[in-house]
Amino acid sequence: MASYPRVRVQGDGRQVVSQAGSVLLVETVRRTGLDQAISAALAPWRKSRAVHDPGKILLDVALAVALGGDCPADVGMLRAEPAVFGPVASDPTVPRLVDTLAASGEKALQAIRAARAEARRRAWHLADGKAPDASRAVTVDLDGVLVIAHSDKEDAAPTWKRTYGHHPLMGFVDHGPGGTGEPVAALLRPGNAGSNTAADHITATQLALAQLPKKYRRGRQTLIRTDSAGGTHDFVAWLAQRGRWLSYSVGMVITNTIHQHVLKVPASAWTPAVEADGEIRDGAWVAELTGDVLDGWPKGMRLMVRKERPHPGAQLRLTDADGMRLTCFATNTSGRPIAELELRHRLRARAEDRIRAARATGLRNLPLHRTAQNRIWLEIVQIALDLLAWMPMLALTGTARLWEPRRLRLRLFTAAGQLVTTGRRRILRLARHWPWTSHITTALERLALLPNPG
Repeated sequence: MASYPRVRVQGDGRQVVSQAGSVLLVETVRRTGLDQAISAALAPWRKSRAVHDPGKILLDVALAVALGGDCPADVGMLRAEPAVFGPVASDPTVPRLVDTLAASGEKALQAIRAARAEARRRAWHLADGKAPDASRAVTVDLDGVLVIAHSDKEDAAPTWKRTYGHHPLMGFVDHGPGGTGEPVAALLRPGNAGSNTAADHITATQLALAQLPKKYRRGRQTLIRTDSAGGTHDFVAWLAQRGRWLSYSVGMVITNTIHQHVLKVPASAWTPAVEADGEIRDGAWVAELTGDVLDGWPKGMRLMVRKERPHPGAQLRLTDADGMRLTCFATNTSGRPIAELELRHRLRARAEDRIRAARATGLRNLPLHRTAQNRIWLEIVQIALDLLAWMPMLALTGTARLWEPRRLRLRLFTAAGQLVTTGRRRILRLARHWPWTSHITTALERLALLPNPG
Protein backbone atom coordinates (compact mmCIF):
# COMPACT_ATOMS: atom_id res chain seq x y z
CA MET A 1 0.00 0.00 0.00
CA ALA A 2 1.37 3.42 -0.98
CA SER A 3 2.35 5.78 1.83
CA TYR A 4 0.98 8.86 0.08
CA PRO A 5 -2.08 9.38 -2.13
CA ARG A 6 -1.51 9.81 -5.85
CA VAL A 7 -2.59 13.22 -7.10
CA ARG A 8 -2.96 14.39 -10.69
CA VAL A 9 -1.36 17.79 -11.16
CA GLN A 10 -2.47 20.42 -13.67
CA GLY A 11 -0.93 23.83 -14.16
CA ASP A 12 -4.04 25.72 -15.19
CA GLY A 13 -5.42 26.83 -11.80
CA ARG A 14 -6.88 30.33 -11.62
CA GLN A 15 -7.36 32.83 -8.82
CA VAL A 16 -5.06 30.80 -6.58
CA VAL A 17 -2.60 32.84 -4.50
CA SER A 18 0.56 31.20 -3.22
CA GLN A 19 2.28 32.71 -0.17
CA ALA A 20 -1.14 34.12 0.76
CA GLY A 21 -0.09 34.50 4.39
CA SER A 22 2.38 37.17 3.30
CA VAL A 23 -0.50 39.65 3.47
CA LEU A 24 0.54 39.88 7.13
CA LEU A 25 3.79 41.55 6.06
CA VAL A 26 2.04 43.75 3.50
CA GLU A 27 -0.39 44.98 6.17
CA THR A 28 2.51 45.56 8.57
CA VAL A 29 4.17 47.75 5.93
CA ARG A 30 0.96 49.71 5.54
CA ARG A 31 0.27 50.24 9.25
CA THR A 32 3.82 51.27 10.14
CA GLY A 33 3.99 53.65 7.20
CA LEU A 34 7.20 52.04 5.99
CA ASP A 35 6.11 52.24 2.35
CA GLN A 36 5.42 55.97 2.58
CA ALA A 37 8.65 56.66 4.48
CA ILE A 38 10.90 54.79 2.04
CA SER A 39 9.10 56.21 -0.97
CA ALA A 40 9.63 59.75 0.31
CA ALA A 41 13.25 59.06 1.28
CA LEU A 42 14.18 57.66 -2.14
CA ALA A 43 12.23 60.25 -4.15
CA PRO A 44 15.48 62.02 -5.23
CA TRP A 45 16.52 58.83 -7.03
CA ARG A 46 13.32 58.53 -9.05
CA LYS A 47 13.92 59.34 -12.69
CA SER A 48 11.43 61.40 -14.63
CA ARG A 49 8.77 59.33 -16.40
CA ALA A 50 9.83 56.25 -14.40
CA VAL A 51 7.14 53.59 -14.09
CA HIS A 52 8.24 52.12 -10.77
CA ASP A 53 8.86 54.00 -7.53
CA PRO A 54 12.39 53.34 -6.10
CA GLY A 55 11.00 52.94 -2.60
CA LYS A 56 8.49 50.33 -3.76
CA ILE A 57 11.22 48.44 -5.65
CA LEU A 58 13.48 48.32 -2.58
CA LEU A 59 10.58 47.31 -0.35
CA ASP A 60 9.55 44.54 -2.78
CA VAL A 61 13.04 43.05 -2.59
CA ALA A 62 12.90 43.24 1.20
CA LEU A 63 9.54 41.44 1.21
CA ALA A 64 10.99 38.73 -1.04
CA VAL A 65 13.90 38.32 1.39
CA ALA A 66 11.51 38.16 4.35
CA LEU A 67 9.67 35.34 2.54
CA GLY A 68 12.91 33.38 2.10
CA GLY A 69 14.60 34.89 -0.95
CA ASP A 70 18.36 35.37 -0.97
CA CYS A 71 19.05 37.45 -4.10
CA PRO A 72 17.42 40.37 -5.98
CA ALA A 73 16.01 38.03 -8.65
CA ASP A 74 13.76 36.40 -6.02
CA VAL A 75 11.50 39.43 -6.31
CA GLY A 76 9.91 37.41 -9.12
CA MET A 77 7.83 35.53 -6.53
CA LEU A 78 6.08 38.84 -5.77
CA ARG A 79 5.69 39.68 -9.43
CA ALA A 80 3.67 36.49 -9.87
CA GLU A 81 1.04 37.74 -7.38
CA PRO A 82 0.03 41.27 -8.48
CA ALA A 83 -3.27 41.01 -6.62
CA VAL A 84 -1.35 40.94 -3.32
CA PHE A 85 1.83 42.90 -4.06
CA GLY A 86 0.77 45.22 -6.85
CA PRO A 87 3.03 45.98 -9.84
CA VAL A 88 6.58 44.72 -9.31
CA ALA A 89 9.62 45.88 -11.27
CA SER A 90 11.33 43.62 -13.80
CA ASP A 91 14.53 41.72 -13.04
CA PRO A 92 16.78 44.21 -14.91
CA THR A 93 15.19 47.20 -13.15
CA VAL A 94 15.99 45.96 -9.63
CA PRO A 95 19.79 45.70 -10.03
CA ARG A 96 19.83 49.03 -11.86
CA LEU A 97 18.30 50.66 -8.81
CA VAL A 98 20.77 48.92 -6.49
CA ASP A 99 23.65 50.18 -8.66
CA THR A 100 22.23 53.70 -8.63
CA LEU A 101 21.87 53.73 -4.85
CA ALA A 102 25.30 52.15 -4.40
CA ALA A 103 26.85 54.90 -6.53
CA SER A 104 25.32 57.51 -4.20
CA GLY A 105 27.17 56.02 -1.23
CA GLU A 106 26.36 57.37 2.22
CA LYS A 107 23.64 59.68 0.93
CA ALA A 108 21.44 56.77 -0.15
CA LEU A 109 22.25 54.74 2.97
CA GLN A 110 21.29 57.64 5.23
CA ALA A 111 18.01 58.10 3.36
CA ILE A 112 17.07 54.44 3.80
CA ARG A 113 18.10 54.44 7.46
CA ALA A 114 16.10 57.59 8.16
CA ALA A 115 12.99 55.96 6.68
CA ARG A 116 13.53 52.85 8.79
CA ALA A 117 13.93 54.95 11.94
CA GLU A 118 10.70 56.81 11.20
CA ALA A 119 8.77 53.56 10.70
CA ARG A 120 10.38 52.05 13.81
CA ARG A 121 9.21 54.95 15.95
CA ARG A 122 5.67 54.41 14.70
CA ALA A 123 5.84 50.63 15.14
CA TRP A 124 6.91 51.02 18.77
CA HIS A 125 4.16 53.57 19.33
CA LEU A 126 1.55 51.18 17.92
CA ALA A 127 2.90 48.26 19.95
CA ASP A 128 2.56 50.24 23.19
CA GLY A 129 2.98 47.73 26.03
CA LYS A 130 4.54 45.15 23.70
CA ALA A 131 7.23 47.51 22.40
CA PRO A 132 10.86 46.89 23.38
CA ASP A 133 10.86 50.17 25.32
CA ALA A 134 7.72 49.32 27.34
CA SER A 135 9.86 49.36 30.51
CA ARG A 136 11.21 52.81 29.52
CA ALA A 137 14.58 51.22 28.72
CA VAL A 138 16.19 49.80 25.56
CA THR A 139 18.88 47.16 25.23
CA VAL A 140 21.10 47.02 22.13
CA ASP A 141 23.29 43.96 21.54
CA LEU A 142 26.35 44.22 19.28
CA ASP A 143 27.90 41.13 17.76
CA GLY A 144 29.93 40.17 14.74
CA VAL A 145 28.85 37.61 12.16
CA LEU A 146 30.92 35.79 9.55
CA VAL A 147 29.40 35.70 6.06
CA ILE A 148 31.05 33.17 3.80
CA ALA A 149 31.90 34.18 0.23
CA HIS A 150 32.02 31.43 -2.39
CA SER A 151 33.54 33.70 -5.02
CA ASP A 152 36.04 36.54 -5.19
CA LYS A 153 33.94 39.50 -4.05
CA GLU A 154 35.23 42.94 -3.19
CA ASP A 155 36.64 43.09 0.38
CA ALA A 156 36.21 39.35 0.90
CA ALA A 157 39.19 38.09 2.89
CA PRO A 158 40.32 35.21 5.10
CA THR A 159 38.54 35.24 8.46
CA TRP A 160 39.75 34.35 11.94
CA LYS A 161 37.90 31.03 11.62
CA ARG A 162 39.97 30.14 8.56
CA THR A 163 37.04 30.70 6.23
CA TYR A 164 36.74 33.32 3.48
CA GLY A 165 34.26 36.15 3.24
CA HIS A 166 33.10 39.21 5.21
CA HIS A 167 32.79 40.07 8.89
CA PRO A 168 29.86 42.48 9.42
CA LEU A 169 29.23 43.97 12.85
CA MET A 170 25.52 43.87 13.69
CA GLY A 171 23.35 45.56 16.29
CA PHE A 172 19.98 44.29 17.52
CA VAL A 173 17.36 45.71 19.88
CA ASP A 174 16.42 42.99 22.36
CA HIS A 175 12.65 42.43 22.68
CA GLY A 176 13.09 40.53 25.94
CA PRO A 177 11.83 37.07 26.87
CA GLY A 178 8.41 37.69 25.33
CA GLY A 179 9.61 38.58 21.84
CA THR A 180 12.46 38.36 19.36
CA GLY A 181 14.53 41.36 18.28
CA GLU A 182 15.08 43.81 15.45
CA PRO A 183 18.21 45.03 13.65
CA VAL A 184 19.42 48.58 14.18
CA ALA A 185 22.95 48.45 12.78
CA ALA A 186 24.87 46.54 10.12
CA LEU A 187 28.45 47.62 9.43
CA LEU A 188 29.93 45.76 6.46
CA ARG A 189 33.59 44.89 7.02
CA PRO A 190 36.22 42.75 5.28
CA GLY A 191 36.63 39.18 6.48
CA ASN A 192 39.92 40.01 8.20
CA ALA A 193 38.44 42.89 10.24
CA GLY A 194 39.40 42.66 13.90
CA SER A 195 36.86 41.42 16.41
CA ASN A 196 37.76 44.00 19.06
CA THR A 197 38.23 47.08 16.87
CA ALA A 198 36.98 49.98 19.00
CA ALA A 199 36.37 52.30 16.03
CA ASP A 200 34.02 49.76 14.42
CA HIS A 201 32.11 49.25 17.67
CA ILE A 202 31.71 53.01 18.03
CA THR A 203 30.44 53.34 14.45
CA ALA A 204 27.99 50.43 14.90
CA THR A 205 26.72 51.96 18.14
CA GLN A 206 26.19 55.31 16.43
CA LEU A 207 24.19 53.60 13.68
CA ALA A 208 22.12 51.77 16.30
CA LEU A 209 21.40 54.89 18.36
CA ALA A 210 20.28 56.76 15.23
CA GLN A 211 17.60 54.09 14.72
CA LEU A 212 16.12 54.57 18.19
CA PRO A 213 13.54 57.19 19.17
CA LYS A 214 15.32 60.42 20.06
CA LYS A 215 14.89 60.06 23.83
CA TYR A 216 16.95 56.84 23.79
CA ARG A 217 19.95 58.16 21.90
CA ARG A 218 21.70 59.13 25.11
CA GLY A 219 21.23 58.45 28.79
CA ARG A 220 21.29 55.54 31.22
CA GLN A 221 17.99 54.11 29.93
CA THR A 222 19.88 52.74 26.90
CA LEU A 223 22.06 49.70 27.56
CA ILE A 224 24.78 48.62 25.13
CA ARG A 225 25.79 44.97 25.50
CA THR A 226 28.72 43.26 23.80
CA ASP A 227 30.88 40.20 24.24
CA SER A 228 34.59 40.52 25.04
CA ALA A 229 35.19 42.08 21.59
CA GLY A 230 33.76 45.31 23.01
CA GLY A 231 35.91 45.27 26.14
CA THR A 232 38.43 47.88 24.97
CA HIS A 233 39.51 51.08 26.70
CA ASP A 234 38.51 53.31 23.78
CA PHE A 235 35.03 51.84 23.34
CA VAL A 236 34.17 51.82 27.05
CA ALA A 237 35.46 55.38 27.41
CA TRP A 238 33.30 56.46 24.45
CA LEU A 239 30.18 54.87 25.97
CA ALA A 240 30.79 56.56 29.32
CA GLN A 241 31.75 59.95 27.87
CA ARG A 242 30.24 62.93 29.63
CA GLY A 243 27.04 64.00 27.90
CA ARG A 244 26.46 60.56 26.39
CA TRP A 245 25.96 58.69 29.66
CA LEU A 246 25.02 55.35 28.08
CA SER A 247 24.75 52.24 30.22
CA TYR A 248 26.98 49.38 29.18
CA SER A 249 27.62 45.73 29.92
CA VAL A 250 30.64 44.52 27.97
CA GLY A 251 32.56 41.29 28.18
CA MET A 252 36.20 41.48 29.21
CA VAL A 253 39.18 39.33 28.36
CA ILE A 254 40.61 37.74 31.50
CA THR A 255 44.13 39.12 31.62
CA ASN A 256 46.82 37.95 34.00
CA THR A 257 46.04 40.91 36.30
CA ILE A 258 42.35 40.00 36.46
CA HIS A 259 43.25 36.35 37.00
CA GLN A 260 45.47 37.20 39.99
CA HIS A 261 42.68 39.28 41.53
CA VAL A 262 40.22 36.42 41.10
CA LEU A 263 42.54 34.08 43.00
CA LYS A 264 42.49 36.52 45.94
CA VAL A 265 38.70 36.77 46.22
CA PRO A 266 37.66 35.24 49.57
CA ALA A 267 35.04 32.49 49.56
CA SER A 268 32.60 34.71 51.45
CA ALA A 269 32.61 37.27 48.60
CA TRP A 270 31.14 34.88 46.03
CA THR A 271 27.38 35.21 45.45
CA PRO A 272 25.34 32.42 43.82
CA ALA A 273 24.36 33.21 40.23
CA VAL A 274 20.66 33.15 39.35
CA GLU A 275 18.50 32.04 36.44
CA ALA A 276 15.90 34.14 34.64
CA ASP A 277 13.13 32.64 36.81
CA GLY A 278 14.94 33.73 39.98
CA GLU A 279 16.17 30.26 40.90
CA ILE A 280 19.80 29.76 41.86
CA ARG A 281 22.02 28.64 38.98
CA ASP A 282 23.61 25.38 39.97
CA GLY A 283 27.39 25.47 40.21
CA ALA A 284 27.87 29.16 39.38
CA TRP A 285 28.95 32.11 41.52
CA VAL A 286 29.57 35.83 40.95
CA ALA A 287 31.94 38.32 42.60
CA GLU A 288 32.99 41.93 42.05
CA LEU A 289 36.64 42.86 41.65
CA THR A 290 37.95 46.11 43.07
CA GLY A 291 41.28 47.81 43.54
CA ASP A 292 44.04 48.56 41.05
CA VAL A 293 42.49 46.20 38.50
CA LEU A 294 40.24 49.17 37.58
CA ASP A 295 43.15 51.59 37.01
CA GLY A 296 42.99 53.26 33.62
CA TRP A 297 39.31 52.54 33.08
CA PRO A 298 36.50 55.16 33.19
CA LYS A 299 35.24 56.27 36.57
CA GLY A 300 32.22 54.32 37.75
CA MET A 301 33.12 51.09 35.97
CA ARG A 302 32.47 47.89 37.88
CA LEU A 303 34.21 44.61 37.09
CA MET A 304 32.31 41.36 37.65
CA VAL A 305 33.60 37.83 37.38
CA ARG A 306 31.69 34.56 37.28
CA LYS A 307 33.05 31.13 38.04
CA GLU A 308 31.13 28.07 36.98
CA ARG A 309 31.66 24.35 36.78
CA PRO A 310 32.42 23.56 33.12
CA HIS A 311 29.97 21.45 31.20
CA PRO A 312 30.88 17.77 30.78
CA GLY A 313 33.55 17.42 28.11
CA ALA A 314 34.55 21.12 28.15
CA GLN A 315 38.26 21.86 28.35
CA LEU A 316 39.55 24.41 30.82
CA ARG A 317 41.62 27.37 29.70
CA LEU A 318 44.83 28.70 31.20
CA THR A 319 42.89 31.61 32.69
CA ASP A 320 40.46 29.31 34.52
CA ALA A 321 41.04 28.53 38.16
CA ASP A 322 40.41 25.66 40.60
CA GLY A 323 38.57 23.64 37.96
CA MET A 324 36.12 26.49 37.34
CA ARG A 325 35.41 28.26 34.04
CA LEU A 326 35.89 32.03 34.49
CA THR A 327 34.12 34.79 32.55
CA CYS A 328 34.30 38.52 33.16
CA PHE A 329 32.32 41.62 32.20
CA ALA A 330 32.28 45.32 33.01
CA THR A 331 29.30 47.59 33.66
CA ASN A 332 28.57 51.09 34.93
CA THR A 333 25.21 50.15 36.46
CA SER A 334 25.03 50.73 40.20
CA GLY A 335 22.46 49.99 42.88
CA ARG A 336 21.57 46.50 41.65
CA PRO A 337 22.70 43.08 43.00
CA ILE A 338 25.70 41.66 41.20
CA ALA A 339 23.85 38.38 40.49
CA GLU A 340 21.14 40.38 38.69
CA LEU A 341 23.74 42.26 36.66
CA GLU A 342 25.45 38.98 35.72
CA LEU A 343 22.12 37.52 34.57
CA ARG A 344 21.44 40.65 32.50
CA HIS A 345 24.79 40.28 30.78
CA ARG A 346 24.34 36.55 30.23
CA LEU A 347 21.08 37.23 28.39
CA ARG A 348 23.21 38.85 25.69
CA ALA A 349 23.30 35.31 24.27
CA ARG A 350 19.92 36.11 22.68
CA ALA A 351 21.93 38.01 20.06
CA GLU A 352 22.99 34.61 18.71
CA ASP A 353 19.31 33.91 17.98
CA ARG A 354 19.07 37.19 16.10
CA ILE A 355 22.12 36.28 14.03
CA ARG A 356 20.63 32.89 13.24
CA ALA A 357 17.47 34.66 12.03
CA ALA A 358 19.58 37.05 9.94
CA ARG A 359 21.41 34.17 8.29
CA ALA A 360 18.02 32.70 7.37
CA THR A 361 16.92 36.08 6.00
CA GLY A 362 19.36 37.11 3.31
CA LEU A 363 22.60 37.08 5.29
CA ARG A 364 23.70 33.54 4.42
CA ASN A 365 25.81 35.18 1.74
CA LEU A 366 26.22 38.57 0.09
CA PRO A 367 24.85 38.09 -3.45
CA LEU A 368 26.44 41.12 -5.11
CA HIS A 369 30.03 41.71 -6.14
CA ARG A 370 30.96 45.23 -5.07
CA THR A 371 31.06 46.40 -1.46
CA ALA A 372 28.87 49.45 -2.19
CA GLN A 373 26.19 47.14 -3.62
CA ASN A 374 26.35 44.78 -0.65
CA ARG A 375 25.92 47.72 1.73
CA ILE A 376 22.56 48.33 0.04
CA TRP A 377 21.84 44.61 0.36
CA LEU A 378 22.50 44.78 4.11
CA GLU A 379 19.91 47.55 4.37
CA ILE A 380 17.43 45.37 2.46
CA VAL A 381 18.13 42.49 4.86
CA GLN A 382 17.52 44.78 7.82
CA ILE A 383 14.19 45.95 6.37
CA ALA A 384 13.15 42.31 5.98
CA LEU A 385 14.17 41.55 9.57
CA ASP A 386 12.34 44.68 10.76
CA LEU A 387 9.11 43.41 9.21
CA LEU A 388 9.64 39.93 10.66
CA ALA A 389 10.00 41.53 14.11
CA TRP A 390 7.26 44.17 13.86
CA MET A 391 4.55 41.82 12.55
CA PRO A 392 4.69 39.44 15.57
CA MET A 393 5.06 42.40 17.92
CA LEU A 394 1.91 44.05 16.56
CA ALA A 395 -0.24 41.07 15.62
CA LEU A 396 0.78 37.79 17.30
CA THR A 397 0.39 36.67 20.91
CA GLY A 398 1.67 33.90 23.15
CA THR A 399 4.39 31.59 21.88
CA ALA A 400 3.71 32.69 18.29
CA ARG A 401 5.48 35.97 19.11
CA LEU A 402 8.68 33.95 19.58
CA TRP A 403 8.58 32.23 16.19
CA GLU A 404 11.71 32.76 14.15
CA PRO A 405 11.62 33.50 10.40
CA ARG A 406 11.79 29.87 9.28
CA ARG A 407 8.76 28.95 11.38
CA LEU A 408 6.82 32.05 10.34
CA ARG A 409 7.36 31.09 6.71
CA LEU A 410 6.46 27.44 7.19
CA ARG A 411 3.30 28.04 9.21
CA LEU A 412 1.98 31.44 8.17
CA PHE A 413 3.44 32.89 4.99
CA THR A 414 3.29 29.75 2.85
CA ALA A 415 -0.46 29.31 3.41
CA ALA A 416 -2.26 29.27 0.06
CA GLY A 417 -5.48 31.12 -0.67
CA GLN A 418 -8.15 31.71 -3.26
CA LEU A 419 -8.79 35.20 -4.54
CA VAL A 420 -12.47 35.95 -5.01
CA THR A 421 -13.77 39.13 -6.64
CA THR A 422 -17.22 40.24 -5.51
CA GLY A 423 -18.40 43.51 -6.96
CA ARG A 424 -15.56 45.93 -6.25
CA ARG A 425 -14.15 43.90 -3.36
CA ARG A 426 -11.36 41.37 -3.49
CA ILE A 427 -11.45 38.66 -0.84
CA LEU A 428 -8.60 36.28 -0.09
CA ARG A 429 -9.96 33.00 1.23
CA LEU A 430 -7.52 30.84 3.17
CA ALA A 431 -7.79 27.08 3.48
CA ARG A 432 -10.03 26.17 6.41
CA HIS A 433 -8.09 22.96 7.13
CA TRP A 434 -4.70 24.73 7.46
CA PRO A 435 -3.78 24.46 11.18
CA TRP A 436 -2.60 28.06 11.45
CA THR A 437 -5.31 29.83 9.44
CA SER A 438 -6.80 31.19 12.66
CA HIS A 439 -3.40 32.69 13.57
CA ILE A 440 -3.35 34.53 10.23
CA THR A 441 -6.92 35.80 10.35
CA THR A 442 -6.70 36.87 13.99
CA ALA A 443 -3.40 38.67 13.34
CA LEU A 444 -4.92 40.49 10.37
CA GLU A 445 -7.84 41.59 12.53
CA ARG A 446 -5.40 43.06 15.08
CA LEU A 447 -3.51 44.88 12.35
CA ALA A 448 -6.76 46.22 10.91
CA LEU A 449 -7.61 47.82 14.25
CA LEU A 450 -4.41 49.89 14.20
CA PRO A 451 -4.70 53.46 12.92
CA ASN A 452 -3.39 54.32 9.47
CA PRO A 453 -0.22 56.43 9.35
CA GLY A 454 -0.63 60.16 8.98
